[in-house]
Amino acid sequence: MDQELRLGTRGSQLALWQANTVASRIAAAGGPPCRIVVIRTTGDRLHDAPLSEVGGKRLFVKEIEDALLRDEIDLAVHSSKDMPAVLPDDLAIGAVLPREDPADAVVLPARADRAEAIATIEDLVAQLGRSPSIGTGSVRRIAQLTRLFPGAAFQPIRGNLDTRLRKLDEGAHDALVLAAAGLRRLGFAARISFALPVEVCVPAPGQGIVAVEVRAADTPMLRLLGTINDEGSAAALTAERALVQALGGGCQTPVGALASPADGETLSLAAVVVALDGSRAVRGQARGPRAEAADLGTRLGAQLIADGAGEILADAHRAQGAVEGIQP
Repeated sequence: MDQELRLGTRGSQLALWQANTVASRIAAAGGPPCRIVVIRTTGDRLHDAPLSEVGGKRLFVKEIEDALLRDEIDLAVHSSKDMPAVLPDDLAIGAVLPREDPADAVVLPARADRAEAIATIEDLVAQLGRSPSIGTGSVRRIAQLTRLFPGAAFQPIRGNLDTRLRKLDEGAHDALVLAAAGLRRLGFAARISFALPVEVCVPAPGQGIVAVEVRAADTPMLRLLGTINDEGSAAALTAERALVQALGGGCQTPVGALASPADGETLSLAAVVVALDGSRAVRGQARGPRAEAADLGTRLGAQLIADGAGEILADAHRAQGAVEGIQP
């Protein structure tokens, strides 16, 4: 394989960082050069609408997957949390990069008169009060943070990261909640005011992991991508995606999951399913061999359903269906 590879991606700051990083790793492994092919997705075109009202994060990958299936590109790079739990027929995840910080991060406005550093959840609540304006459109974050800030006004905020931060600093919100991974990768780690612990806000499945998607029958490409695959991150992603699939959940459902390395070759998986209004939450944890990551996710998903998560998810789907049904 010595020809130029066509690498499909969205055109956002973070997406281009991800694509260029994958291209660099392929080159470092002795692979061919990559030509970045920017594909504008439905999610990019509907940039003013909350994701929960227009179909969820799947809208950020569909057109790129279609281009892959039509052989217009050779590989696609995604934030893995944007990918559906079940991939289209004939597509597969060929590699993932090492995971960046998976936490959700609170970002406060840049002000010279900032009070002392926030070290605990109690500090955060004291700083923001019980009814702040928080910029986030994630139903998962809203469902969990409503339990911490019952009077908060949650507002969707989209666009490139620097745009979001500028709006925050101009006073549009009291705080933003963003993925720490994106902030760190784009050089904004200093803007992280507080990283939310898993006990408070379980991250999205796949958060912090960059995934490379290919045609499942493209054996040479799969062999090449095997040279850049991070096995630990791949196992964590497999467990988290298996859990989402077991729950029947999509990208815009109130499900959090995080698989972390335990001792040796063991994975520890923590997950939560939360009612949209924060009134109910079902939590679970499980451990298992890294080599059996898919089984670990499936097993914990079944446990959550047995503990009542199915009812919470059914209510969430009905509520979201009602909202989508009134969209023009």
